[in-house]
Amino acid sequence: MLSLLHIENIAVIERADIQFDGGFNVLTGETGAGKSIVIDAIGAITGGRTSRDLIRTGARSARVEAQFTGVEALPELSDMGITPEGGELLLQREIQGDGKNVCRMNGRLITVAQLREVGRSLINIHGQHDGQQLLDERCHLSYLDSFGGTEALLDGFQRAYGVLSDLRRQIAALQMDDAEKARRVDSLTYQIGELERAGLRPGEEAALTERRTLLRGAEKIIEGVQAAHFALSGDDDAPGAAALAGEAYGALSALSDMSGELSAAADRLAELSAAAEEAAELVRDLRETFDFEPGELDEIESRLDVLYRLKKKYGDTEEEMLAYLDKCRAELDQIAYSDDAIARLETARAQAEGEARQKAEILSAARKEAGKALQGRIQRELSQLDMPKVRFETQFRPKGGALGMDETGMDEVQFLMSANVGEDLKPIQKIASGGELSRIMLALKNVLAENEPIATLIFDEVDTGVSGRAAQRVAEKMSDVAQHKQVLCVTHLAQIAAMADTHFSVEKGERDGRTYTRVDRLDREQRKGELARLTGGAHITPAILAGAAELLDEAGRYKEGQHGG
Repeated sequence: MLSLLHIENIAVIERADIQFDGGFNVLTGETGAGKSIVIDAIGAITGGRTSRDLIRTGARSARVEAQFTGVEALPELSDMGITPEGGELLLQREIQGDGKNVCRMNGRLITVAQLREVGRSLINIHGQHDGQQLLDERCHLSYLDSFGGTEALLDGFQRAYGVLSDLRRQIAALQMDDAEKARRVDSLTYQIGELERAGLRPGEEAALTERRTLLRGAEKIIEGVQAAHFALSGDDDAPGAAALAGEAYGALSALSDMSGELSAAADRLAELSAAAEEAAELVRDLRETFDFEPGELDEIESRLDVLYRLKKKYGDTEEEMLAYLDKCRAELDQIAYSDDAIARLETARAQAEGEARQKAEILSAARKEAGKALQGRIQRELSQLDMPKVRFETQFRPKGGALGMDETGMDEVQFLMSANVGEDLKPIQKIASGGELSRIMLALKNVLAENEPIATLIFDEVDTGVSGRAAQRVAEKMSDVAQHKQVLCVTHLAQIAAMADTHFSVEKGERDGRTYTRVDRLDREQRKGELARLTGGAHITPAILAGAAELLDEAGRYKEGQHGG
């Protein structure tokens, strides 16, 4: 559960530390005091979207920290290599002025996405606009799947449906009229012919480019190589360096036994003569290599131009163009044998459709069983919320379209209700009032929460449109939920606030020309004053205070009854 929340520079809250307890926690305060900002801070620390606008004016950054206790080993934490020590988990998020976020979990840096992933397993936040989801028929099927625990069946069906969809796409790609097929064959034939005639070879362009560079400097290269060859090898009229070095060696080698110095000089000349001969052979080979043919440069330029034009159409490299050639050949073969391919794919499609339909039927049957159970559970919940005459029903309709199914299955699901005795069942969005929607959503959320491992539920002003006896029933229901979940609720209703196990007041004030919000934990006397304010507004009389005390006493007696006291 959420045990401690630290807020720093979030909107009008400069600094606040809120210590929550298990059971039913309530936050009350004047409109605009900052109650929902507390919920926004909890949303931020569990990975919700934020913006720099959330940062308090004049501050460079905002910060939220949340301490959770009793945290079990969640799969999301295991994937990150984080183990809650003693069941404790510390989440931290800093929102900086440049829009960047720094998030930590037990001191380890994590991403916002990881924070959101873990947050979903720790807290469910139900806002005052959730009732609008109940009006959206597209959400009803997901509510039913969540209640019925049919997600595994849905996953199995979606895998089968994905195979079917892929086969249908392949068949559609092969099914073309004769004129379109002829045009495509002509196009492919032309491209294949052009690429085959080019005789592409990997690495050819690089080699030709290097050769062209040599050819463009051919005159200088030839002159230099020839000069080096003459210097080393000479000609009939003048000996080269290699021959002269050999003569010098011959002259001294005959005298080497007369002096050690002469012998050493002869050895050096022998090495020099050998090196000169080796260099002469190297230059001779180079001269033959650089023996360019007339017109070779023009041929290379022409070939590079061909490669350039082909690259603009078929790929940036010879390898990419050859891959494109293989692709064209394969597509041409596919068209040539398309009838056979379609026949094979149709056989596979029929089998895949049968498997998908079988899984869809199993999923549908499970959903219908869940629908019946959901009807009963919602009816009981609504009866406890002072709506005993309301009828609730889960209506199923077959999915439209050629297949009669899509990625969600073969069912169209809609929630129907009848608010009064004798009235026909109609779609919720057509007949439910604001107060009824609030209670139906509360009933639905309570039922769904029973199957979720999440320990903390947050309700942000979900009591809109509820008053009188209905408000009392909502308060009792939230107290019931708080017997097995931690509940945090922002409310304007005295009946709900009175039922709290822990009550916080959110109050806004001014200091030194700035607006500040503080969050205080209330004792019984302070709670009486706050309930009196909720009931009587600015004019609090002894009678209103007495009524507030009676509300607290009634709530206490109800909770004693919950525990069998």
